[in-house]
Amino acid sequence: MSGHNKWSSIKHKKGAADAKRGKLFTKLIKEITVAAKNGGDIETNARLRTAVLTARTANMPNDNITRAIKKGTGELEGAAAYEEVVYEGYGPAGTAVLVEVMTDNKNRTVSELRHVFTRSNGNLGETGCVAWMFSKKGVINIPASKTTEDALMEVALDAGAEDVINDGDTFLIYTEANSLEAVRSALEKKNISVGSAEISMIPQTIVKVTGKDAENILKLMENLEDHEDVQKVHSNFDIDDEEMSRLNV
Repeated sequence: MSGHNKWSSIKHKKGAADAKRGKLFTKLIKEITVAAKNGGDIETNARLRTAVLTARTANMPNDNITRAIKKGTGELEGAAAYEEVVYEGYGPAGTAVLVEVMTDNKNRTVSELRHVFTRSNGNLGETGCVAWMFSKKGVINIPASKTTEDALMEVALDAGAEDVINDGDTFLIYTEANSLEAVRSALEKKNISVGSAEISMIPQTIVKVTGKDAENILKLMENLEDHEDVQKVHSNFDIDDEEMSRLNV
């Protein structure tokens, strides 16, 4: 892989705080509802299947998942008309940032996101300004305690994975976007526990950040993630382990 989504690793290691579980569920319900508009069968709707698996990994109750699917298919009323938008911008030290959004009011959302960027010494950019720096990939997270690197590589690569990276307490498997489900399924058939599986935007080049820039990019990412309309955030920053320790991350 050309780059690595550092923010994804940081989020995983920090874990989901109980205080934010409700907000996480809201984001997951949005994704399930929108995905279900293309059909409520997880066997034939790959996006819905991934959304449901992510929700189950986050311990979302099955009743919540079922209601979200039914709202998406129209079996239940109350589904908002969400518009999917990707905003692009720059963080501290010229880092590139992609923000995936689901919103029922684009004018409100873009205004609020512009404010979030500005507060962390960044700025919202024009469409296309940084998207070219990223590639859409499938990313599977495997707890390192659940398997060995050799066993994982054998199964993952045979199933079509592009790369397997040892990230300390986890293994990261990268796939083509349309191969994510096949690789995930192959792992589960071998009883290898999957921590998470999702489509992500992987940077082709990375920008090392230190000092105040490192603090600001982490603050920017956290504030963007905390926005109710934001589904995912991607960036090409990298912070070395010594700096991460200093920042207590």
